[in-house]
Amino acid sequence: MTEKPLTFEAALQRLEKLTVEIERGEIGLEDSITRYEEGMKLLDHCRQMLAAAEQRIQKLTANPDGTLNATDAPELGKSNRPAARDD
Repeated sequence: MTEKPLTFEAALQRLEKLTVEIERGEIGLEDSITRYEEGMKLLDHCRQMLAAAEQRIQKLTANPDGTLNATDAPELGKSNRPAARDD
């Protein structure tokens, strides 16, 4: 049975729990290091998810002068084609 991918919210919640456990100082050095390593993986996971979400929201287009222009991406599930006209 495969595990479901960790949601952003679940990863953030786990990261917050790990931070509290480490900051309390009630666990040993080895456990702190293990939790730190897990936290770094969770942080990377969250950053990747945020980057993917940002890409879905913005679309970068290059201007003729080489600068980039950020425009809103079309709404999910909607076509880029203009609506049909009733003439």
